[in-house]
Amino acid sequence: MSFGGALAAPLVAALGTLGRTVIRALAATGRVTLFALTAMSHIARPPLYPREFALALLNIGWLSLPVVGMTAIFTGGALALQIYSGGARFNAEAVVPQIVAIGMVRELGPVLVGLMIAARVTSSIAAEIATMKVTEQIDALVTLSTEPMKYLVAPRLLAALITVPLLVAVGDVIGIAGGYAVATSSLGFNPVGYLKNTLDFLEPLDVLSSLAKGCAFGGIAALMGCYYGMHSGRGAQGVGRATKSSVEAAAILILAANFLLTGVFFSA
Repeated sequence: MSFGGALAAPLVAALGTLGRTVIRALAATGRVTLFALTAMSHIARPPLYPREFALALLNIGWLSLPVVGMTAIFTGGALALQIYSGGARFNAEAVVPQIVAIGMVRELGPVLVGLMIAARVTSSIAAEIATMKVTEQIDALVTLSTEPMKYLVAPRLLAALITVPLLVAVGDVIGIAGGYAVATSSLGFNPVGYLKNTLDFLEPLDVLSSLAKGCAFGGIAALMGCYYGMHSGRGAQGVGRATKSSVEAAAILILAANFLLTGVFFSA
């Protein structure tokens, strides 16, 4: 083999590996996109299965409130302390109310709620549906002329689209309240002045972007749980891999969607 051929062989192998990786990534993106479009189409067409929808509302919304509230209140308090400490270097301690408000509503509130939902709800959905697949319950649904996408996916997706924006709104309020509690009790801020600065600084676009992010993150979390659950492998290892992969994919997509939505709302 010539010297040039010896150098070209590793390069060709590396390019081949890169090409196969890109093709697999594009194929996976196509599968997820088709799955999402199919799920959305089932939401728009009856029947809805009210019992499954109500259970999904309870699991995704109400039962997620404690973890969302605890996450938000500690984050808001820590944010107030950090901003006060950093602002003291530039004699800018007075900006604590404004920065806590915009930080929680625009970024930290939606992202942290989305990640908590991914950790709690996505994993639960993936494990539940994957177990149903392993135990052939999904096959039984098909035998009973029940569409699995309609019965398992659509109610969970719709519930996530409705409840996660509400959870984000609650998380924003609790996070700001956590910053308020720390600032007024430990940092010497006037309670009335703190609230006035918070309300004066927030704009309708901030709230709208927060709720829009919550809707997008909820859809991502539910879709990833359903997708990996429906496509899980057989056995206990298949269930475990589906659960792990669903949380990883949901977290990465939530962070990517946050970047894109932030650019859409605040690029100017």
